[in-house]
Amino acid sequence: MTLRAVQFDGRLVGEMPAGDDFVVQGISRGTGVLDLGRHEIHLQPGRLQMWPNEAFEFAFENYDQRLVQVNRHAVDEIAAERSTTITPARFDHTAQPNDAAMRRWRHTVKLISATTLDRNASPLLQAEMSRLAAVSFLELYPQATIDLPPQLLLPRNAQLRHEYVNEHAHLPMTSTDLATLANLSLRTLQAAFVRVLGISPNSYIRQVRLERVHTELLNADPTTTNVADVARRWGFAHAGRFSSTYATHYGEYPSVTLRRP
Repeated sequence: MTLRAVQFDGRLVGEMPAGDDFVVQGISRGTGVLDLGRHEIHLQPGRLQMWPNEAFEFAFENYDQRLVQVNRHAVDEIAAERSTTITPARFDHTAQPNDAAMRRWRHTVKLISATTLDRNASPLLQAEMSRLAAVSFLELYPQATIDLPPQLLLPRNAQLRHEYVNEHAHLPMTSTDLATLANLSLRTLQAAFVRVLGISPNSYIRQVRLERVHTELLNADPTTTNVADVARRWGFAHAGRFSSTYATHYGEYPSVTLRRP
């Protein structure tokens, strides 16, 4: 994900070629028109707007804007891990996200920005931020869906779950990685996990990492250990969401686990 802030006084007209990223734009001052001369979209201050999927002409005047670019390949990869999506991903750029969706997007962008600028953030956490950007984008705009066909579980998936995931939980890992390792399609892998465990591969990976946090807190010195640091080490960046998930899973907050005698 790339973030840019641009200020410009005067009038700017041009053509934007189709790119390798999805772009979400917001202006706080001035005026802007996308897809000039065709299906024109007039930007509104405070509202988010996705750029068209193809090349388009634009016109801006006396504007302040912020652009968030999300890698198209990353979005396609995350979309493929979901059982009901079509890839390559296609979105309706004319749709207007509601206020709640825009608040979630802005909070997520703020979290990702702060984390990627943190020199102490682990490689695992940095990788999770890249995935979070793609997931957040998928939740911001509507996408075409299809029904998942019936799938069968291959026996070697049990070894994949219990050995590879557990041994590599401290490293960046995705459903795509697991599917490649098992020589399965993403849909087959997804269906297999849901059939046996009732959860998706990504949910299983998060569950294993949550168990590692639990074990580490049980064995840690409460006088020198910070819960947030342990959570971040295992890829949980949002402290409030992590605490709630942990409490739901273990029946107590992580700070209580840490203080156990």
